[in-house]
Amino acid sequence: MSPSLTPPLQPIKPAYRLQILSDEQLVQLKSGTLEILSTVGVHCPSKNALNIFAEHGALVDFATQIVKIRAEVVLEAMSHAPRFYTMGARSPSHDIKLDGTATYLATDGCGVETIDFTTRERRPSCKDDIAKMARMADYLTSISFYWPIVSAQDFPRIAPLHELEASYNNTVKHVQSETIMDAKMAQYAIEMARVIAKSEADMRARPPLSLLVCCIAPLGLDRDGMESALTLAAAGQPVGFMSMASVGSTGPATLAGTLVTGDAEIVAAMTLIQMAYPGAPVFHSMMPGIMHPHTGAFLGTAWEGTLLYPIGVELAHAWGVPSLAGVLATDGQVPGWQAGAEAASSLMLCALVGADTGSGLGLLESCTLLYPEELLLDSDIYHRVRLEAAGLDTSPGAFALDIIREVGPRGFFLKHRHTRDNMRKMKYSELTCQPAKNGGYRDPVEVAQEKAKWILDNHQPEPLERNQQNELNRILVSAGKAFDN
Repeated sequence: MSPSLTPPLQPIKPAYRLQILSDEQLVQLKSGTLEILSTVGVHCPSKNALNIFAEHGALVDFATQIVKIRAEVVLEAMSHAPRFYTMGARSPSHDIKLDGTATYLATDGCGVETIDFTTRERRPSCKDDIAKMARMADYLTSISFYWPIVSAQDFPRIAPLHELEASYNNTVKHVQSETIMDAKMAQYAIEMARVIAKSEADMRARPPLSLLVCCIAPLGLDRDGMESALTLAAAGQPVGFMSMASVGSTGPATLAGTLVTGDAEIVAAMTLIQMAYPGAPVFHSMMPGIMHPHTGAFLGTAWEGTLLYPIGVELAHAWGVPSLAGVLATDGQVPGWQAGAEAASSLMLCALVGADTGSGLGLLESCTLLYPEELLLDSDIYHRVRLEAAGLDTSPGAFALDIIREVGPRGFFLKHRHTRDNMRKMKYSELTCQPAKNGGYRDPVEVAQEKAKWILDNHQPEPLERNQQNELNRILVSAGKAFDN
């Protein structure tokens, strides 16, 4: 298959904005976070992180590994965090410039099972799934950067590095990992990023890799996650922190209580990075859930739960950093009504409050199961929201008053040239309202399955240079030997 052009990004650029929390409520939430950090603290089992906290004015109990941070120490550290920066791509025209004007989305990530592309049987995910979905994501204008959407379970020892290699070989867009979870693995990932950027200076100016680290609710920082975050931050790659506290289990049984608990986890981690590397690019990601009262399961899109994601965006901005919002993720089990209903509301809310980035396209069953066609279905919802958020054109030409005068009362606009010219500019779904041979319309899920196959059969992004491919393979071999010892 010969290389084909990767279409330009189409981020959501809202023409109007929404504010969910008042300024007073945001101050209350920030005050609650600062109180938790100063009086309750967070657990952090990383010795390196504990030393950094202690050296910069935090109260550290090395025996219990509890860190308490006074409000003034948090605020001073966070004052260095940049609000805007660039997430670089292999293709410079696909760089993401976080400037507060647009929302850029990624696929979902870390799924563990796949509905097979050919047999339609459910099976564990593998590296080839990551590569195929990267190609699909490269083709879709709704996807601005790529999370390795599932896990490379066929390479368990160094899966995160195989996930990066499969991603870089199959998309020219920025890649963000969720699975690089220790300093040793992070060093190999940085080597890969340097190969993609081609120089140390370009790697720092246009970082081709970013990392998302999950905190451990309640009020815990992961040892290996913090070690990897510190390593990537030292190399100039953006690092973010996510809380997935669950209302009623790993968070208090109120939305506000869970928000402030999760925010304390995230802010503690960002504070550590700013203590170690002032000015390092960081981001804030609030993706809590609500406990199912009968099963104890984590529900990411329970009725009230969807409100937590846009509020997380507002909290991120209140701290002066970009946001990674939870959008389009669903508790639905199969492509259909539930997945669509839950996805649309969360995406629209997050876009209208100004989310900088977001993730969640392509997985079902609370972000664990990949249906290849779900990425197309989610993309369709994305473009509906993108067009709705863009607002209404009220320019003189859009009112078409001269055409209305020409056609007049009881006239018919269909035959007018204005209609032919402008109807060609209208945007329509490629999945819904597709005419069936025997009348009516086709099932959008079936159309999405066909479209997914067409992309995989026809789209091949610009490949890496041969020397870059060889270098990535060399790094994989080296890492494999190092982790086997």
